Amino acid sequence: MNPIERIYRIDQLIHQRGCVRFDDLLSELEISRATLKRDLQLLRDRLNAPIVFDRDRGGYRFGHANAGPQYELPGLWFNDREVLALLTMHRMLQDLDGGGLLGPHVQPLIERLDSLLGSATGGATELRRRVRIMGALKRPVSPESFELIGHALVERKRLDLMYFTRSRGETTQRQLSPQRLVHYRNTWYLDAWCHRSHSLRVFALDAMERVRMIDKPAQDISLDDVERALGEGYGIYRGRGQHWAILRFSENAARWVRAEVWHPRQRARVLDDGRYELRVPYANSAELEMDILRHGEHVEVVGPLALRAAISERLKAAAQHYFREPSDESDSAQ
Repeated sequence: MNPIERIYRIDQLIHQRGCVRFDDLLSELEISRATLKRDLQLLRDRLNAPIVFDRDRGGYRFGHANAGPQYELPGLWFNDREVLALLTMHRMLQDLDGGGLLGPHVQPLIERLDSLLGSATGGATELRRRVRIMGALKRPVSPESFELIGHALVERKRLDLMYFTRSRGETTQRQLSPQRLVHYRNTWYLDAWCHRSHSLRVFALDAMERVRMIDKPAQDISLDDVERALGEGYGIYRGRGQHWAILRFSENAARWVRAEVWHPRQRARVLDDGRYELRVPYANSAELEMDILRHGEHVEVVGPLALRAAISERLKAAAQHYFREPSDESDSAQ
């Protein structure tokens, strides 16, 4: 029985029986005398339990509460496994929360969880040392920008910023009404209403510069509408899904792909010959093409024809790049 369960059990026994002998508590809880004394002291000193020893009845009971804080056990307590799970989640949060937006608000809970976990299992510090999260190709965001964007999102205010569009290599001024933050493949994105294009768009936080919150209310759009507009496509190149990719993986590749979720609405089946057929919706095929190519010869694009042609063109371009004849300049350099 962990310390939290013991506290609740002591409280329950005294309430049920009115008065409980010390030896009876030891028998019920199956703990040492020193541990029981510490638990009783914890109930009195930290939880303000009005526990008194009744000499006439030879046991512990609840007395009348003094003018101090009212005694009541917290409604939300956790066992050891739940505490460990929450501390692991906090470790993940530390890696995701690049700007410190959530950390300060969660820290008081973490300190309480650390005290509840105690030293029997090494505590939160030991747990953090033994949980490692590796973020590949992470694109960091400055803490100041991250916190400012988060506050604008919560306070429903607009953002004014300069945005670098990588596909066009240009920087433009934007005024955005933030709708939700999205963390995808080690990168933070903002789903927002763009007042320049008058549409819902997806913006990478690391491509934002000179971010400031302005005193204008954000255009409010329901999250259902945001999801319908941006959540149905494939990956971060979102939008309304208009096409379904049909992919067939070799039996060897199927061992891995069957465990992967490419899209929440994907459809899949194992074929009679052991191959694995996966169908995923997409609006823009750019990211889907990259995911297909990483499987090389182990995947066949059955359809649509436009996607099949796009993959074929990528493979031809790659072959021409890597197997082209050396230029005269490279010959002379050798």
